[in-house]
Amino acid sequence: MKAVAAKRRRFGYRRIGVMLERKGMIMNHKKLYRLYTDEKLGVRRRRGRKRARGSRTPMPDALRPGERWSLDFLSDTFGTSRRFRILAVNDDCCRENLCLMADTSISGARVARELDALVRVYGKPGSIVSDNGTEFTSRAILKWANDNNVGWHYIDPGKPQQNAFIESFNGSLRDELLNEEMFDSLDDARRKLALWRYDYNNVRPHSSLENQTPAEARRTLEQFEGSAPGALAQTDDEEYENQTRRLSL
Repeated sequence: MKAVAAKRRRFGYRRIGVMLERKGMIMNHKKLYRLYTDEKLGVRRRRGRKRARGSRTPMPDALRPGERWSLDFLSDTFGTSRRFRILAVNDDCCRENLCLMADTSISGARVARELDALVRVYGKPGSIVSDNGTEFTSRAILKWANDNNVGWHYIDPGKPQQNAFIESFNGSLRDELLNEEMFDSLDDARRKLALWRYDYNNVRPHSSLENQTPAEARRTLEQFEGSAPGALAQTDDEEYENQTRRLSL
């Protein structure tokens, strides 16, 4: 019985009994169950679906642009009819929104194509943070992360605070645009999202950035960094670090 249970770990006592009968060992089902429980061979019930783990290294701090991106999905409707989805991609350091892509259906392969387009514009990120949504745990995304050597960190189920930057952005997007506007079509939604994204990145002040815009914060950080790669993370100057920390919180 132990040998069968070790080889077929998801078999219960009834199936193990069938396997034993095939070997010529026949016994009453009550005795079989008693031996099964005495040997503690019970199958542990699975809790939820299997989830991708991504990188097991600690999540790096976002001290400069491109060091960490965060991704999430939102949804809305055209009036009271068909729903559409929005993929949001943010740079956690300067709070800049890199992408607001809307469509009626967005697969993992589509997300990978959008990431390729963003990498061509902004460069490859040091890491990416997301939840365990099926699009982010798809084979297309796992392959993309492996091919591009990008650490992908999945937050724990039911812990959106672990991806707090994108959750804060989602709240602003829903409060300032999605709950304020009616969308007649997908083209209308894309146009309004593009206008709001420009305003968010270039006009709207952010209290977490000392009322700078994300575009201004990016320029400031790039000036601080100068021509020395990794300067923001390596400097020993206390005043310099305090300025950088305020921008990245």
